[in-house]
Amino acid sequence: MQRISSTGWLLLIHHIPAKPDYLRVKIGRRLHRLGAVAIKNSVYVVPPAPAVRAALAELAREIHQRGGEAAVCDARFIEGLPDGAVEDLFREARDSEYSAVAEEARSLASVMKGKRAADESRRRPAARKLERLRLRFEEILSRDPFNARGRETAARALSLAEDRLEGVEMGAKERAAPVEPPHGATWVTRAGVMVDRIASAWLIRRFIDPGAAFKFVTARGYKVVRGELPFDMAGAEFTHRDGRCTFEILMERFRLRDAGLKPLAEIVHDLDLEDGKYGRPEAAGVDRMIVGLAIARQSDPARLAQGAAMFDNLYESFRRGNR
Repeated sequence: MQRISSTGWLLLIHHIPAKPDYLRVKIGRRLHRLGAVAIKNSVYVVPPAPAVRAALAELAREIHQRGGEAAVCDARFIEGLPDGAVEDLFREARDSEYSAVAEEARSLASVMKGKRAADESRRRPAARKLERLRLRFEEILSRDPFNARGRETAARALSLAEDRLEGVEMGAKERAAPVEPPHGATWVTRAGVMVDRIASAWLIRRFIDPGAAFKFVTARGYKVVRGELPFDMAGAEFTHRDGRCTFEILMERFRLRDAGLKPLAEIVHDLDLEDGKYGRPEAAGVDRMIVGLAIARQSDPARLAQGAAMFDNLYESFRRGNR
């Protein structure tokens, strides 16, 4: 038996006059901003919501004022178009948009790879482009009620572009000497933490500095205060180096040999650097949970707290032999 939506849908059915030419384009753009998808020529569907209902009604009135015809109605599909198929139409539309954002973010990351972070002539236009991409991503999220798969890919690509833009990658150097763990230090990193920073903060508090406090800053131009330990940011002692992520560098510098950490390091590496080096099957699930924290607009401390619970459980699984 076909599943029938308990809440139904909103439909806009319209006929737009041929003139003026711009009217069809204008109406199309407004429907796009609402997240509507076409199920037939001139028939658009959106999930029901009071704000969307009001916007469609206003759009219908404008079409009438311009000499066209339009109707907005509540609808339930009884036969021929399952609700699941309608939801897939929304996912496909948003996936296409997420894909475009991800492609542009990867292109930006590629351009910035190996560039000097202090080169403002390159950084300023790249920063503006990244901010525009972030805004596009947020706008797509607002029109994605059915959680299109492409949002995780786009979020990762934006995170990678940010890493490159902020200069967290250090050039190849001689292997740095191990250091002694601090006690109750303030560890500083960039705001808007994602997988490497969340995982690294967990590693710091669990294995390096149990009394650690964390401070989140706008990385560009931040002056480190004496006694602070920056990580995963430009100029930090603990950050990307030689094709390794911050989590891996911390393990090396603090001589962490726990076998349960190795698979975690491989997961974080693949998600943060996107080079597919290890191909851990658990990476997809970790990716979805980390991106979920970001999409839910959790604060940085909340991301660390919830991420820590996840990494605690993963670590226990690996430590007990499920590697």
